[in-house]
Amino acid sequence: QVQLNESGGGSVQPGGSLRLSCAVSGTIGSRSCMAWFRQATGQEREGIGIITNSGTATYADSIRGRFTISRDNAEGTLFLQMNSLKPEDTAMYYCAAREVLYGGCAFLGFRDDMYSYWGQGTQVVVSS
Repeated sequence: QVQLNESGGGSVQPGGSLRLSCAVSGTIGSRSCMAWFRQATGQEREGIGIITNSGTATYADSIRGRFTISRDNAEGTLFLQMNSLKPEDTAMYYCAAREVLYGGCAFLGFRDDMYSYWGQGTQVVVSS
């Protein structure tokens, strides 16, 4: 069974940066899609980015140009580099994964019900 564990959250000032990590344990399929989601208090879970097995990333408009998703398959780690953080970025951040049999990851979109594995989340707070 695949397990995901996020780390790297914390409290930063607006304009600051954080780098989140998601460690993958267990055996994941040779083809997998991974994603980052976030959920602010009182809000629905929001997809912010997807990355294919080969490293191609797609981003939500809300964070495009500020966040970068990457993955190191050999090390079994997913990353989220967050720059120019804003107060509205405050949320619990989750990583997710889905093994696929063929094709890419576009069909998964930013829908949380399309992902099979989830981490426990790491909190990010952006405030003055």
